[in-house]
Amino acid sequence: MSTPAILDAARDMAPQVAARAVETEAARRLPADLAAALAEAGLFRMTVPRQFGGGETTPAGFYGALEILGQADAATAWCAMIASTTALGAAWLPEAHAQEIFGDPLTISGGVFAPMGKAQAQGGDYVVSGQWAWASGSANCHWLIGGSLIFDDGVMRTLPGGGPDHRMMFFRRADVTLIDTWDSSGLRGTGSGDMAVNGAVVPQGRSVSFLTDAPRATGPLYAFPPFGLLALGIAAVASGNALGALADFKTLATTKKGAGSSRTLAERGTVQAEYAKAEAALEAARALAAASIEAAWVRAQAGAGLDTPTRARLRLAATHLTRTAADVVRMAYDMAGGTAVYSKHPLQRRFRDAHVATQHMMIAPPTYELAGRVGLGLPTDATAL
Repeated sequence: MSTPAILDAARDMAPQVAARAVETEAARRLPADLAAALAEAGLFRMTVPRQFGGGETTPAGFYGALEILGQADAATAWCAMIASTTALGAAWLPEAHAQEIFGDPLTISGGVFAPMGKAQAQGGDYVVSGQWAWASGSANCHWLIGGSLIFDDGVMRTLPGGGPDHRMMFFRRADVTLIDTWDSSGLRGTGSGDMAVNGAVVPQGRSVSFLTDAPRATGPLYAFPPFGLLALGIAAVASGNALGALADFKTLATTKKGAGSSRTLAERGTVQAEYAKAEAALEAARALAAASIEAAWVRAQAGAGLDTPTRARLRLAATHLTRTAADVVRMAYDMAGGTAVYSKHPLQRRFRDAHVATQHMMIAPPTYELAGRVGLGLPTDATAL
């Protein structure tokens, strides 16, 4: 889908997503009918190659759609982000497997990239067992991935550099047990409980590695670093949530009066100054993200490949935006005063969602160290970017 088309799809879905945000949080998962509507709108397969009926949208479209959904509800946007980033694997799979998994336009995928499983090579298959935490959106998925360490005759396979070899296995939903461990402070509607498999047989061709395999699809989207795209997706959700928090506060500030005061919050000079600071901080971080995405996209379209500084810039921009967004939500929460402590007020949910989003490893504080090494011209392992 073109960037305008995917943004329009997100805008069309946003009112419905917002109207059901309280329900989604209470259920601790995305309602099945809402998930089906998002799938039908193409918002769960934005990165799937066009040859399999996917959106193959631009990074800007991917980012923009998630930001729009994040303004409506961060948990729902998070599920769309996870579905679309796991679906990126379609570009790396052999055609037959990609068609089997993603040929149905209503397919929803999810899972966990982290190599928490163990895959024993056996003939042309892997026999996989393991348990993975943080399986966001899994209740609505038809296929789930699980990162797994590879073993040959009980010996862990290693890469040329000495690190462990691991691949993402695509499991049928029937092979996966979902375990309800999700009782979180924020992003409660993502349903990010554990998933487990025990002896699942996966054809070796139904697995991918973003570290060692080359994409089979040739579009410029697949020249983007997959984990950089994941980081940008997290940032987009966080940014949308912060934009929503500022909008929620603005609505409150124009009506709420302080105790014993005839002035609304919006009429107070201190509130005006804090609101302006929050808006400036968020817009500056969004501008860095937009500029970084554009610079990387120009290189990808030209076939130049994304060098280490470009990759580092993407990750830095994503980390900075996610963490700035959390600060902005906190500022809105603080300005709202006691009103925001009640669960019925949207700023309460915004605050909790913002601070759970900052815990994802793709935008964790070590990313600053990585980007700083690159910026200072020091040798850096670019596989982490």
